[in-house]
Amino acid sequence: MSPWERVETALAALAVDPAGLGGMWLRARSGPVRDRVVAGLSVIPLPQRRLHPSIGDEQLFGGIDLAATLASGKVVERAGILAKPALLVLPMAERATPGLAARLAGALDQNIGHCLVALDEGAEPDEALPVALNDRLGVHVDLDALPWGETDPLELDPEGLAAARARLAAVRAAPGILEDLTIVAVRLGIDSLRAPMLALRMSKALAALAGQSEVETDDVAAAVELVLAPRATQFPEPEPEEPPEDDTPPPPEDPQDDPDGGDEGEQSLDDLPLQDILLEAAQAALPADLLAQLAAGKAQRGQGGAGAGAKRKGNRRGRPIPSRRGRIDGQTRVDIISTLRAAAPWQTIRRRDSLIERKLHIRTDDIRVKRYEEKSDRLLIFVVDASGSAAMTRLAEAKGAVELLLAEAYARRDHVALVAFRGEGAELLLPPTRSLVQTKRRLAALPGGGGTPLAAGLRLALEVATTASGRGMTPTVALLTDGRANITLEGTANRAIAAEDATRMAQALRLNNLPGMVIDMGMRPERSLKVLADAMGAPYIPLPRADANRLSSAVSAVLDA
Repeated sequence: MSPWERVETALAALAVDPAGLGGMWLRARSGPVRDRVVAGLSVIPLPQRRLHPSIGDEQLFGGIDLAATLASGKVVERAGILAKPALLVLPMAERATPGLAARLAGALDQNIGHCLVALDEGAEPDEALPVALNDRLGVHVDLDALPWGETDPLELDPEGLAAARARLAAVRAAPGILEDLTIVAVRLGIDSLRAPMLALRMSKALAALAGQSEVETDDVAAAVELVLAPRATQFPEPEPEEPPEDDTPPPPEDPQDDPDGGDEGEQSLDDLPLQDILLEAAQAALPADLLAQLAAGKAQRGQGGAGAGAKRKGNRRGRPIPSRRGRIDGQTRVDIISTLRAAAPWQTIRRRDSLIERKLHIRTDDIRVKRYEEKSDRLLIFVVDASGSAAMTRLAEAKGAVELLLAEAYARRDHVALVAFRGEGAELLLPPTRSLVQTKRRLAALPGGGGTPLAAGLRLALEVATTASGRGMTPTVALLTDGRANITLEGTANRAIAAEDATRMAQALRLNNLPGMVIDMGMRPERSLKVLADAMGAPYIPLPRADANRLSSAVSAVLDA
């Protein structure tokens, strides 16, 4: 099938069995191609409900209708979106929080009849749908590489789909099909048991669309293309061929010689090499540029986003999140609506027990305070070796890398600080800043020469990171050096003690949960720097002959991982 034929087939199958297939993961940027697919969702026989990535529990599960409760004097409850079967459309699904993903996954597991369409608009490979939802949606469609010219208006017959839905319950599958699908899933590197079960549901839906009462090989192969192939994490290796058996007696009869076919007139799926057919179907559905990634074991998308610091919760600013019970302290903001909803069910009892006549009784336990979530600014602390061994060319490249990374800070909300160590100690040449002009001026004045007080540089970086954390930033330490430490924290020349001091400071960075990286800019990899990186809990990156562009790219890759 072509990519657009897969889209049409997937939509038709989803319209036949929306609850059984769970829904669709649609990865596509906003545009006419995605709009054409979203318009085709109208064939699914469920009322559409559009969700928001930050939707709260009250909208999902329902709660108290405050206006009706206050007007009538008795508790009036309002049903949530998940109360009745619906087609749930989730835009910006890559931004869904783990809590929302868990709630939607629980709603799908309850078999109420919901169908979820997750619109994944992630621009980067690490921006993806949460695993909890990815595992439960039977249909996976990626439209990023599909141009408009290769699409056509969707022509789905509502009457034919209704007939297929009525026929679905009577469709049967041979007992061995699920076993074959499971084996194929294992060979494709899929570790979820839901995947082969969803593929079986897809096979039955396709058989119902074809007007069949039995699942055939073509239905199973198409289900593998739609369900299993997009989930593949490795390239299936062919099984070793078994040696032919000796002295095998010939069959007594040739079935082709019997015109009537005898009892073998219909060939069952067990007699076909179904696993090989399914593996070929899965391989055909994989994009050509993905095969190499699968072979290298790189198909799985990472988690987490790039370009911002850690999430933090506050009570003053940021993206609103559900309120929680709290108290009035003059600093937090009271959520009036949530407070009234918490107090409404107890008004009758409180009026009866209260000695004071009032229309509304609110107690301390009813207070709900507003909460917000924002991403902190990220601070990249460069700890640059300006000693005699690292001076001249490599120091110039480090300066160029700092300038390149800072030039991207405006788009990534990064701040940059610069610590240089040389001679007998370390110096903070550039406090946390986003000013490119100030950085260039400070970098131009960065001198070189002297010993390598590595421990002093790490200690100063720890102090800068601790101060930045107190101001709400998320610091990361990038150590750029090419040699071993030879100056102790006291400023004396002793290579053994200097190495111990550097290891101790690296461990201190790790104990403070400060991420970092160690970039070896020497002509040959230095074993002691690898040991230092392990003590720091940071990746070790040897970059001999690295220019500013390569150095900047390496740092960005580690930050975005």
